[in-house]
Amino acid sequence: PTITALEESFRRFAIHGDTRATGKDMNGKNWSKLCKDCGVIDGKGITLTDVDIVFSKVKSKSARTITYSQFKEALAELARKRFKDKSSEDAAQEVYRMIEGKSPVISGVTVKAVASPTVSRLTDTTKFTGSHKERFDKTGRGKGKAGRVEVVDASGYVSGYKHAGSYEKKVSKPPQKPM
Repeated sequence: PTITALEESFRRFAIHGDTRATGKDMNGKNWSKLCKDCGVIDGKGITLTDVDIVFSKVKSKSARTITYSQFKEALAELARKRFKDKSSEDAAQEVYRMIEGKSPVISGVTVKAVASPTVSRLTDTTKFTGSHKERFDKTGRGKGKAGRVEVVDASGYVSGYKHAGSYEKKVSKPPQKPM
């Protein structure tokens, strides 16, 4: 059987964030996400609460997920609320169109955290003092383990010796004959 664009979207949302999901049924969390991402929830006619209520209404008593047919039923229910002036059929089609071909929006990727002045002051590595200062380089990047742990240098050179590793070069040169 050919999959409709609507069913395709249903599947994409059904498996979102759930590695075990088969795509045959959808949990409440992903149902809410679908309604949010596809703009079914408009904050006026349809709120997150409405979406939750409809989900509880269409699912089987003991089930925690809805099937594709229940999903369509739930959409039809929301459609009547969202497009009050249209017939049930038209309203449902309208809502289907909002969902067809959509994929879950991965949120939080583009959202940049707004740093308050307090936080930026506390995280400004240039103002750090004492041992904390040593954990960051000039650019403010953390040095990781090197900044926290005394790294034992077992090379045999005294710390601060600039020409480490140059001895072999001097020895391996064939002795120049004095001119």
